[in-house]
Formats: sequence, C-alpha cells, structure tokens
Amino acid sequence: MKKWMIAVLIALVAVPAEVSAQGWLGRIGEKVVDRAKSKAESEAIDAAKGKKDKNEEAAEAQVESADDTPTTTTSSDFKRGSVIMFQDDVTAEQVGEFPSKWDLFSGTVETKTVAGVKAINLTDNAQVQPLIKEQGAYLPEEFTIEYDFYYWPTNNVPGNDGIGLNDLKFILAVTKDRSEFPGEGYDQGELTAFVLRHGVCETKEQSYLFNGNKEGSFDYSFKKGWNHVALSFNKRALKVYFNDKRVVNLPRVNQPTWLCFQVPFEYINLTFIRNVVIAKGAVALYDRNAQDVSAVEKAIQETGKFVTNNILFDTGKATLKQESMIEIMRVADYMKKNPTARFEVQGHTDNQGSDKVNDPLSQQRAEAIVKALEGLGVDGFNLKAVGKGSHEPVADNKTEEGRAKNRRVEFIKR
Repeated sequence: MKKWMIAVLIALVAVPAEVSAQGWLGRIGEKVVDRAKSKAESEAIDAAKGKKDKNEEAAEAQVESADDTPTTTTSSDFKRGSVIMFQDDVTAEQVGEFPSKWDLFSGTVETKTVAGVKAINLTDNAQVQPLIKEQGAYLPEEFTIEYDFYYWPTNNVPGNDGIGLNDLKFILAVTKDRSEFPGEGYDQGELTAFVLRHGVCETKEQSYLFNGNKEGSFDYSFKKGWNHVALSFNKRALKVYFNDKRVVNLPRVNQPTWLCFQVPFEYINLTFIRNVVIAKGAVALYDRNAQDVSAVEKAIQETGKFVTNNILFDTGKATLKQESMIEIMRVADYMKKNPTARFEVQGHTDNQGSDKVNDPLSQQRAEAIVKALEGLGVDGFNLKAVGKGSHEPVADNKTEEGRAKNRRVEFIKR
C-alpha cells in the first residue's frame, strides 16, 4: 500500500466523531482535482509553447526560403484558333506505314506505337511537313499550332547510351516555295521566322531562333511520356506553351508561311509526335495603346451597324464556309456582352444572276447566319433575317472589285 494512502487512513481514525468523514473526504477530493487541473494546465501551456516554437521555426525557415527563391507568375492564355486547317491524331493510320497526311523531305518516317497509342516516328535525320494541297504559303496572319511529343527523361536506353533524346526542331519558314527544306542546321538564316528546339539530351535548357539570326533560351523540365506543345501567332506576336505554361513571348516575329519538323540526328525509335493541329485564329494581340473595344462594337457605336465581307458561302448556296465562323464569333461575343441589343441580319448579293435566284438565296444566307449565332449562344429573339438580294449595292457591279464589296452581310441595330 502506498504511503499517502496509509496517511489518509490514520487521519480518518484521528478525526473527532462530530466531524463528517464524507465532507472531509470531499475536501481532499477537491484538492486532488485542483492539483490535477493545475498539472494539466501546466502541460497544456508547455505543449502550446512547444508548438509555437515549432511554428516560429517553420515561419523563419519559410522566410529564408522565400528570400532565396522568390515566387513568380506568368500567363496561361492559350486558346486554339476557331477554324481547323489541318488535324492528324494518327489513329486511322496503319502501323509500319508512312503517315498519309504528311509529306517527306528526307529521312525515315513511319507510324508506330508508343506508350499504347499510335504516333509518328521520325528517324534518320527526318524532315517532314503537313500535306497541304494548296501551293505556296498557307499560314494566315493569325494561327495556332499544337502537337504532342514523347519525352524520354534519361538517355539510358539499351543500345543508345550517350545519345541525346527527343532532339526535335519545329520550324516556321518564311519562303513561299515548299518544295525544299528551309535549312539543315540550327541556323536557318533568312529562310525561317521561328525555330524551336526542345527535348535535347538530359538538359532542361530549351532554345529557339527567330527572325533569321536572333537567339533565345529558357529552362523547362519535361515529364516522362507525352507532353503538349502549343504556339500562337497573331500578326506579329508569337507565344509558345509547354503543357499549358507559356515559355516564349516574342512581341515581333516575321510572318511565317508554312511549317515543318526535323530530327537533326540519326535517332532510332526515340522521337515521336502526334495530335498535330493547325487552326486559323489566335490569342488576342496585346497592345497597351489599343482601346478595349472590338471592331464590331466600334462600328455600331459610330454608325449603328456592322458591315462585313468576311462571311463567305459556297457558290450559289447558303452553306457557310468554315472561315466565316471567325467573323460570326465576333458578332456573337458582342451580342452576349450586350444581351438587350437587337439586330436585323441583312444578306446582300451582287447582280450576277436573276432576282428570282438572288432574292431567296440572300434570305437563306441571312437565316444561316442567324442559326450559326444561335448555335454560339445568342438569343434568337434578338435576331431577324432579311434577304436584300442585289437591290442595295454599295459599289459598281461592273467590276469584280465592286461586286466583291456588294457581296456582304450587314448587322443593323434596331
């Protein structure tokens, strides 16, 4: 039996009869509880103090770390162009065959399977370009280009020790002649607007060349497997994105005309690309001196209507051409920002053909535009299609230039 318990028993025996043993024990119990509370509070204070010390240490360490590596941010503003000009995901190709949507300058290119999907394998100093039927330059003044490439994070590939992996060059040429590759080495001189070289060996340093002889570089570490590359060009500004992170932002680059890819060494089963997409349209051009107002809004503010010759149809039909969607999207953006605005959509033709043909055709074309706007989220209640035929010309129908101006669409605010 513990000593303190013996002392308590002796005290109980010595207590006078008139004293309540129960009350006395109660007071002892209160003292025990008080002592326990005091001990608990002391332990809690010590624990809190210890926690505070740890938090202070962590905060100090964070401050020291922040001093060493300041936090930075950048923009991720990429948006694919609205009209697809070329697209190849390789899924329809046969493994072992040359990809049918491509044209070869030199080297070896085959469809193969890597990481469970079909891809284009470039080997033996391969140089390829998309197979575009139109001759000469095909890249517009606003476009986006995207592709995926497979990255090996080490050079410990059996039989290929020491070889730099995935050394891929993406090239934007400035020539109109697409029959010849725009250069062999990294320095393409005046034949290129932009050259991007990435995925070289074990380094995280990526490099690029622009306007013939200007160079630049940046650090980026690719992940193992498929990585996404995107490029946006708008009249003069060029931006590049790796996996949605913007890594190149050039304010002035020469207008590109066409594109190609090159693997500059005799790699075997190392460099793969897929999901190549070329689209018309691009990330909005940044101009700090420009007013924050669209061409549609400006025209409506000044004249009460927006007139355009950029909404095109198949000859003799009311079928919209793909490139017309860029202009229609601009009108849709304005109307969604101004949901109470109401427009009469007028279709106008030149005088080629009879009124019997042109009048209903212009009505059908106006209705096709209204339908396209509704498909983009515009309230059809605010739109009225009207076919004007050739009855309201704005230029001389005797010349092709005049007839082109008469073939127009007018959005008149009501």
